Amino acid sequence: VSLLRQLASKKHFAFFKGKLNIGVDIIQHGVEGLVYLLTESSKLMISEVDFQDSIHVLGFSDELNKSLLQLYLDNRKEIRSILGELAPKLPSYHSLEWRLDVQLASRSLRQQIKPAVTMKLHLKQDEDQTAQVLQTDPATLLHLIQQLEQALGEMKMNHCRRIVRNMK
Repeated sequence: VSLLRQLASKKHFAFFKGKLNIGVDIIQHGVEGLVYLLTESSKLMISEVDFQDSIHVLGFSDELNKSLLQLYLDNRKEIRSILGELAPKLPSYHSLEWRLDVQLASRSLRQQIKPAVTMKLHLKQDEDQTAQVLQTDPATLLHLIQQLEQALGEMKMNHCRRIVRNMK
C-alpha cells in the first residue's frame, strides 16, 4: 500500500516512463486501475477464489496473477481499515418529538384550514446531540411514509440483501 502511495506521484510516473519506454498516461492509468482493483476487492471482502477469477479475466500471466493475489491477501485488512477511516461519520437517530398544529376556529378565514405536523428530530454523533425541526403537511408526510415503507420492502429482496452484506 505504501508502494502504491509512492507510485501515485508524477515524479515516479516520469521515472518509470524512462525505464519502461511507455507514456506517463499509461503508467498512471495502470496504477489507478490497480488501486481500484484492490480497494473494490477489499471493500467487498471477496474471497481468494473470487479475486483469482476476477484477475484471470484480465489476461495477465500466471506469475502476475499470483503476485496480484498475494498483494491483495497481504493488504486487504489494511486497505479496509483505511477505507473505514475515510468513510463519513454520519449522525444517527436518537429520538423524535412531534405535534399536530391545527387552528380550531376563525371567522375571518374563508378557506379550509390546513393542519401542520411539526417534528423535532434528535440526532447523535459521537457524544454530540443536535436537533432538527421539520414541518410538513399531512399529505406530504403520508407520501414520505409510503416511500419509506416501499424502501423497507425492497430491502427484503435478495439483491438488496447482497448489496448490504457486501457494504459491511
